Amino acid sequence: MNLRMLLGALLVCGLVMPAAAATDPIARVLALPKSSLLVESRGQAVIRHNADRPMVPASTLKVVTALAAIDRWGLAHRFHTDFFLDGGWLWVKGGGDPFLVSEELDLIVAALRRSGIDRLEGIATDDGYFAPTVEVAGRSNTDNPYDAPLSALSANFNTLNVKVSAGGVQSAEPQTPITPLARELARGLKPGKHRINLGKRDLAPRYFAELLGAKLGAAGVKVPAGVWRDGRVPQGARRIYRHENSRDLRELILGMLEFSNNFIANHLFLMMADGGGSGPLTMTAAEQAMAAWVARTFGWRDYRIEEGAGLSRNNRLSARQLLEAVKAFAPYRDLMPSEGVGVLAKTGTLTGVSTLAGFVRRDGGWQPFALMMNQPVDYGLRLQVAQSLTREPDLLAYCRSGSC
Repeated sequence: MNLRMLLGALLVCGLVMPAAAATDPIARVLALPKSSLLVESRGQAVIRHNADRPMVPASTLKVVTALAAIDRWGLAHRFHTDFFLDGGWLWVKGGGDPFLVSEELDLIVAALRRSGIDRLEGIATDDGYFAPTVEVAGRSNTDNPYDAPLSALSANFNTLNVKVSAGGVQSAEPQTPITPLARELARGLKPGKHRINLGKRDLAPRYFAELLGAKLGAAGVKVPAGVWRDGRVPQGARRIYRHENSRDLRELILGMLEFSNNFIANHLFLMMADGGGSGPLTMTAAEQAMAAWVARTFGWRDYRIEEGAGLSRNNRLSARQLLEAVKAFAPYRDLMPSEGVGVLAKTGTLTGVSTLAGFVRRDGGWQPFALMMNQPVDYGLRLQVAQSLTREPDLLAYCRSGSC
């Protein structure tokens, strides 16, 4: 029996304290009471530790959401927003596009100018594609960007980037003009730069209208300041433009995974509920749609997915289920974030939850793994484990030792 096998056996017997395994990240994980680890190499499980125990996945759940979205729409899909004219009013009907950032609004303004618009009586918004009752499980009531509310019509992920100084409130980014709502929400903030979210969903259409109005005005369109209303597009309104986002689903998923964007993830999750109608979409219907997709795709049991970003502590996946999702994601592996040399993986972090799932480079290819720790651990432990998986010559030794 080699030294690693001996240490593993002694750990199981309780004859060696966990400190003896402190130099080996994999052994440290295997000694944790609330951890699971599943690693495959060339189609064979080489480490199996609590592989079927339901765990909180945190943001590794975004891999599942990405898969469902790709299956539903395809990587070339582009979400759209419709624009109508009705008696001098410009109506904007939100279609759930999660990536209407300031630069995208510039493209919209240019297209509207080409359509001949040079004067408006006001801007009206239709946010009715998402039900007014939409609430994301696990979303906190903070002003942090990752807690931004969902809305069918949104600008800049329903966040603001402002600079507060003695001279007042300014935009902290050149592509985004300051608006009255931004000044209101920045009131009371300390001097400095702040990125905050709008807080309330019903502020999203107003912010979109203010930002679009400012950009139209800068382009020479006469728009009366502060003239805005929200409702449903009138039946007689004439559609003058459908804007398809310049970014396709591939780019959206790339950004969602790289920056762990909860807003994009839950927009995609919610829009899974659209069965071909026009809404309004609800989270209950989205959960049901996701459950139907999981049943068709994986046939899982003993799991729970109640939103798409991994915010909820009620979500449950086992390492085996998460690994199955990772393996299904193999054709899109290049969309995974790089977490160091030889590691392409998605992290997940909540208080007391640290997860990582993806691929490690070893044994002549990219091998899948899923790591879930539902207890406080060192922040860097998961990445240390992943790096160890790229270097360790004999992963089977861990299970032969009786540690898993």
